[in-house]
Amino acid sequence: MSTVSNALPKQRTPIRPARVLLHTFLGLTALAWLAPLLWAIFSALRPYSETSNRGYVSWPHTLNLDNFKNAFEQSDMTHYFMNTLVIAVPAVLLTLFLSSMVAFYVARFDFRVNLFLLLVFTAGNLLPQQVIITPLYRMYLLTNLPGITASGKLYDSALGLVLIHVAFQSGFCAFVLANYMRSLPHELTEAALVDGASVWRLYWQITLPLCKPAMAALATLLSIWIYNDFFWALVLISTGENMPITSALNNLSGQYFTDPNLVAAGSLLTAIPTLLVYFALQKQFVSGLTLGSAKG
Repeated sequence: MSTVSNALPKQRTPIRPARVLLHTFLGLTALAWLAPLLWAIFSALRPYSETSNRGYVSWPHTLNLDNFKNAFEQSDMTHYFMNTLVIAVPAVLLTLFLSSMVAFYVARFDFRVNLFLLLVFTAGNLLPQQVIITPLYRMYLLTNLPGITASGKLYDSALGLVLIHVAFQSGFCAFVLANYMRSLPHELTEAALVDGASVWRLYWQITLPLCKPAMAALATLLSIWIYNDFFWALVLISTGENMPITSALNNLSGQYFTDPNLVAAGSLLTAIPTLLVYFALQKQFVSGLTLGSAKG
């Protein structure tokens, strides 16, 4: 039977016009999405003298990496990368830790305020950041932290950025982790309580290790979001040396002249860490897009 079936010619699936239109639309959409990135790479590889003489829409005669080298050196990118790490790493860890504690309380214990508490944390994500910027700015100026921050205030400090990121990201993480923890078997909690486990041990040693996939996905998303932040750093940081990498691109802009090719190269260098994080944790990133959307 196998010999006869192998000898029969395979029938090809007919090409449907709808499928051709779908793939054509997807290809054009992908090209339109990548067009700005490809144009930035093309501009970054050309010297400004050539584009100023021949125009940006012209065939290149010189392609080199000089703009990338100059952008890295002129913007002191290593220093600002370290500033970003000082902000992003504590913010991600604190957000995951605090939101997991809230999610554990909401998901594993039955109290009347559970739903209301989760609603309060989630409602914070619905508030536009621009609405609270004026009172928040004044509060940061009035909060004195002598000996804790270099500025002596919450304003113009890495601690201020860490706290605002934790405050705005905790609601989303608590919502996702709460839904994920609800899908865990309650028999584990009941068995641990019968064995005399404390609430902290139930959270730290039993529930949290089971949430590693959710924590990894959220850590990927948070790292990218906080790294790419520009709004809060621009408003709450005044000293140029304390700026994160996204705000430090202003160093490539002069008072009377700005080289757009140099800025394009600097922007591409700034995007490299987020691309590395995405490709290294691609599975967690994709799963994080639908994580917690439904209970198991």
